[in-house]
Amino acid sequence: MHSKKVAILQSNYIPWKGYFDIIARADVFVIYDEVQYTKNDWRNRNLIKTKNGLQWLTIPVSHKSTSQKIHETKVINNNWSRKHFNSLQANYGKSPYFNQYKDEIKEIYDGSEIYLSEINRKFIVLINKFLDITTDIIDSRTLKLKGDRQEKLIEACEKLNASTYISGPAAKEYIDESLFKENNLDILWMDYSGYKPYHQINGDFEHQVSVLDLLFNEGPNAKKYLKSKF
Repeated sequence: MHSKKVAILQSNYIPWKGYFDIIARADVFVIYDEVQYTKNDWRNRNLIKTKNGLQWLTIPVSHKSTSQKIHETKVINNNWSRKHFNSLQANYGKSPYFNQYKDEIKEIYDGSEIYLSEINRKFIVLINKFLDITTDIIDSRTLKLKGDRQEKLIEACEKLNASTYISGPAAKEYIDESLFKENNLDILWMDYSGYKPYHQINGDFEHQVSVLDLLFNEGPNAKKYLKSKF
């Protein structure tokens, strides 16, 4: 019998390669954006490489209260999108595969989405396509989850008929594995160590950058630098 694997993560802006490795390992990926929006986090920003070192690309958002959820978070203005695309072009324009991907990326930047989650989701779906990742993507709000953080994860897995929950290593701080066992769920812990370096322009090699860096530099070979075999 096929063991169905589910991964659940908050949406991030143009995430790093490890994020897509988790998606690639799952049969279903749940974007979990009905939780508190956290400032200065990966929800609305990520890193790219420049000849002057690492640079943040940050989407300006309206943060009105501490109870604001990620999916309720709106983007402040439209000018950021042009700036971000121009930054990618300025810093990766000479990368071997920038031209292969730029038009579809620019299409998202030219869009009229006002919610951060929707922008992030569009990039995640597009990058999955570039990496040949065919995992189903759903929004956690469609599952109508209840309870505390762990109960929601378990309920999501049950509603999706999963036998395995894939988790990033940071969740070891709060996940009680015995609760998952009681609900007949295995946990597969993602290990982010040991990624192979790839050809990268602009200085010393950096793993902690947007996956766009990998795509622009390695193109169709990019997926060979993920750990998941798919």
